[in-house]
Amino acid sequence: MSRQKRSVARLAAVQALYQMEVSGVGAEAVVREFSEHRFDRGLDGEGSETLAAADEAFFGELVRGVVAEQGLIDKAVIRRLAEGWRLERLDATLRAILRAGAFELMRRPDVPVEVAIDEYVEIAKSFFEGPEAGFVNGALDGIARDERAG
Repeated sequence: MSRQKRSVARLAAVQALYQMEVSGVGAEAVVREFSEHRFDRGLDGEGSETLAAADEAFFGELVRGVVAEQGLIDKAVIRRLAEGWRLERLDATLRAILRAGAFELMRRPDVPVEVAIDEYVEIAKSFFEGPEAGFVNGALDGIARDERAG
């Protein structure tokens, strides 16, 4: 599977997690919507926002995995927030980025730490122009040290 297809899957997973948080829709409905309507099927996608070819299995695993393990993932993220900060204070997009990145670091030992961190820092840069990318880098680096030590 090409790295590009995984990159698209990660971006789509962040978008899906954000969508789920703001709309309250469930994981299976969002995975189905992305699969049927957002991923490029080589069809005439006039007027619809499509994503380039993605590793759809990886996308589904990320979305379902974050939902299934959100309690553990949020604890890992909270450990890396500044004292006194609550997860709810973060922008919803930033929460989605951190949750997806933390899931990969916690549950996908086949994905190198540097690759996971790099990918989510780039996603943060695509959404934010401020210090958020650096924040994502620091938080995920800390989670990687917590989760993959030894």
